[in-house]
Amino acid sequence: MRASRLISLLLLLQTRGSMTASELAGELEVSERTVYRDVLALSAAGVPVYADRGRAGGYRLLGGYRTRLTGLTRDEAEALFLAGLPGPAGDMGLADAVAAAELKVLAALPPALRDAPARAGQRFHLDVPGWFRETAPPPWLTELARAIWRDRVVELRYRRGDREVTRRVQPYGLVLKSAVWYLVGRVGDDTRTYRVDRVTGVEVGEESFDRDGDFDLAGHWREQAGSFLRTMLRAEVTVRLSPAGLRRLRHLVDAPNVYDEVVAAAGAPDGLGWVVVRLPVESVQVAYHQLLGLGPEVEVLDPPELRRLFTEAAERLGALYR
Repeated sequence: MRASRLISLLLLLQTRGSMTASELAGELEVSERTVYRDVLALSAAGVPVYADRGRAGGYRLLGGYRTRLTGLTRDEAEALFLAGLPGPAGDMGLADAVAAAELKVLAALPPALRDAPARAGQRFHLDVPGWFRETAPPPWLTELARAIWRDRVVELRYRRGDREVTRRVQPYGLVLKSAVWYLVGRVGDDTRTYRVDRVTGVEVGEESFDRDGDFDLAGHWREQAGSFLRTMLRAEVTVRLSPAGLRRLRHLVDAPNVYDEVVAAAGAPDGLGWVVVRLPVESVQVAYHQLLGLGPEVEVLDPPELRRLFTEAAERLGALYR
């Protein structure tokens, strides 16, 4: 445990330049007294750690000192090469940078771990786009990624319905969800999300913005995605499902936890195993197209409008196959 902590401390100083004992203790989840002992241990081992005094002080490595990645275990080395996403990185124009970084990491690995990228590549492959979808990245994705890295304000032209709008955006980050890229950015005091494939133009100015240090892109996305899906479910239908229909319903429900909640609230099965459930849906029309795929494994009970649509569909199907 201590050897791993010493390596972590060394890498923290190497990547961040200067850190106080309090900051190091927080990152390593130890006491400041433990940090003092670890710094002394690193110094005794020949690592040039020194302390700056005063309010702006902290621990530093002597200028230019770098460590080779000799402290990595095999699992850590292989996980490191799994962490890269060559497809999305290439979409953002970073393929060459990722390849160069991997070469540098590979050169720094000890000989016993040089096969880590090959082993990882032989065992795992990430294919992000869905089936039957266009794989070309959105045309303005690279430009937006560059603006995000540089914290530059952009003027965004965006297609909304049948019109185009212009927004002055502080681009905070990009999210890849189900093969679709989204831009998360600040417009005034609001945080907004835009589909990148609907962006029709990007102008990157010279103005920089101060990024909110407390903003958590992953946390923001989880919160907004869950909220978005639930706000879409504005209607409710009541259906009767066979055991097969109840199993297949799982694949029709997109919102997180909704399927489990529907099943938990379902009535008791009848003599044939059919159950009655109340299902939140986006609209009657959307429910019609989704539930129609269950065929004879579902019976609509309510609302009457949806039951009428199913009755008409059943009559048309009967006429076709009669």
